[in-house]
Amino acid sequence: MTRNEGGRAGTARATARRAQERARASYARGQAKVVERARGRVVQHGDTKASDGNVANLITVVRILFAPVFIWLLLADNGEGGVLRWVATALFVVGIATDGVDGLLARRRNLVTNVGILLDPIADKVLTGGALITLSVLGEVPWWVTILILVREIGITVFRFSVLRDRVVPASRGGKLKTVVQSVAISVLLAPLPALVSQLGFPEAVPWVLGLGVSLLVLAVALTVLTGIDYLWQAYSRNRRR
Repeated sequence: MTRNEGGRAGTARATARRAQERARASYARGQAKVVERARGRVVQHGDTKASDGNVANLITVVRILFAPVFIWLLLADNGEGGVLRWVATALFVVGIATDGVDGLLARRRNLVTNVGILLDPIADKVLTGGALITLSVLGEVPWWVTILILVREIGITVFRFSVLRDRVVPASRGGKLKTVVQSVAISVLLAPLPALVSQLGFPEAVPWVLGLGVSLLVLAVALTVLTGIDYLWQAYSRNRRR
């Protein structure tokens, strides 16, 4: 090997070492950021910074993961109203019920974080949106209802992210009421109640059960539209005051 070739080889090895050192340093910085975000209280009550990975936020993430499971169960049942449909309904109800659990934990133990404030409504939208889309696929909810609700939910979520640098927009009281009504309506629509009351010997109650589901869905749609308009009006009013 000539001197020039040896010099070029040495330069290449030095360049490779520097690249490896930069990669290790970048990885270490990334790990440090992860550790920094994980620091803070996870379960304990206190006035110090709460971790983004606290127990309330973990429950919210689990709630999001419920969605693909109950969607699969609904599709596997294929509208037959069997055991899988009941399991899917129970899973949806449990997932929605944990909304109050994580919120209560966050408030009582002072574990409220910006991540939790954003994830909480997203979890609701994933659950309700997944249920509505699946019910529409099965032909049990009109597609226009599902599309209207999804457009509103996605639009408000995008709005929240668009103003995230300035402020975090929490769910309003009307928005929370809308979520409750949506959840109850979807739970009633998910449960194969018409088949159940028929099997129990009360076929005359089937129209009442169907009417209850439709009435709750109409109320949910109305609240969805009204609260969406309210969010936009509040944003417009805030911009005018600036």
